[in-house]
Amino acid sequence: MDRSVCAQVYVGLGSNLDDPISQVRAGIALLATLRATQVDICSSLYRTAPVGMTAQPDFINALCRLQTQLDPAEIMAGLLALESERGRVRDVSGGPRTLDLDLLLYFSSQGHMVQCQEPGLTLPHPRLHERAFVLYPLQEIAPGLAIPGRGRVEDLLANCGGQSIEQVVVIK
Repeated sequence: MDRSVCAQVYVGLGSNLDDPISQVRAGIALLATLRATQVDICSSLYRTAPVGMTAQPDFINALCRLQTQLDPAEIMAGLLALESERGRVRDVSGGPRTLDLDLLLYFSSQGHMVQCQEPGLTLPHPRLHERAFVLYPLQEIAPGLAIPGRGRVEDLLANCGGQSIEQVVVIK
């Protein structure tokens, strides 16, 4: 795959069911199976307290940067298929899950951040700037990255001080 014609995509991974560390590791491996896509780099794994619906187990979260020739809708469809393959059931919004794959950011092959609001796909992800479980791993693999209209990841982390997060597995 010619990386010079690839988009750069950031995908968040999370799980709090059925051995979450194994689920996230399996999710990382599955990302590499997406057509016309390569996993570029992945963050460490982080244990985080649930946000929103708090009466559920803690999550294991990570973030990967991909190089792809797929457009945002194709990537999103692929992520949903991978979630389903791992037994994801969408019965309770914000509830427990075996594997959650979120398309967070999509940069075109020219380096421009794609912005999109369609049913089932909003780019950048509408809450990524508020979530420590996204920002810490994003800072780890893309230091200095700025989210247009929101600011630099390092600065956004200042607003996440009350969110529980702990690095549990370092991936190299």
